[in-house]
Amino acid sequence: MNTTIETILNHRSVRSFTNQAIPEEQLHHIVKSAQAASTSSFLQAYSIIGVTDPNKKKKIAELAGNQSYVAENGYFFVFCADFARLQEAADIQTKNISTAIESTEGFMIAIIDAALAAQNAAIAAESLDLGICYIGGIRNNLKEVSSLLETPANVLPLFGMAVGYPDSYQEQKPRLPEDIVFHENRYQNDKRQTQSSLLHYDDSILEYYRTRMNTKKEMTWTGQTSSTLEKTKRLYLNEFVKQKGFLK
Repeated sequence: MNTTIETILNHRSVRSFTNQAIPEEQLHHIVKSAQAASTSSFLQAYSIIGVTDPNKKKKIAELAGNQSYVAENGYFFVFCADFARLQEAADIQTKNISTAIESTEGFMIAIIDAALAAQNAAIAAESLDLGICYIGGIRNNLKEVSSLLETPANVLPLFGMAVGYPDSYQEQKPRLPEDIVFHENRYQNDKRQTQSSLLHYDDSILEYYRTRMNTKKEMTWTGQTSSTLEKTKRLYLNEFVKQKGFLK
């Protein structure tokens, strides 16, 4: 095993950061690492907004569900799907790309490009002994976040990433068993085997929650995920995404 794999396998979300600033050089390396990620057809259909204004970070923290670590960190990134820059490129070439922008495929390309860039950024940050936490909560109030960050048509904030020097670490959550995540040659759709593996996984998650240092609770993975997905949320997003120029 090499140090890159060790960094990846050591990942855990960090939700408590010191007030130590991240050096500009390290921020530059993180952004350049994000840009080095694979991108569909070389479109690079994403942008990254770095939020340093304390008032804006505080407001985003409120909009994201009053998550304090959104405001209190070394740096806060917002990753966006971005076809505005590609529209500018098309204008230079007098090409019409509206159908591509409004298509499901175009939307998926932008989301995937942004996610790949973000994960490169996360690994780069962790390799520098920084901690990270993805923030999907910005989608709770995406219209307000978009207004705050002044994102134009065809630019859609997708998620945030808090980065900083960890003040404390949580124990690492056990991941799903490899045998029900990794499939070879075809999808292994054996319901009995899957449910058996999930029940064993429930035992390990229950033990994790019972024994971790902070916020102990009685919860299994199947119970947690089912409860999460049983509650519908952010249903406004379909209409708002269309308002921003996607999925028309």
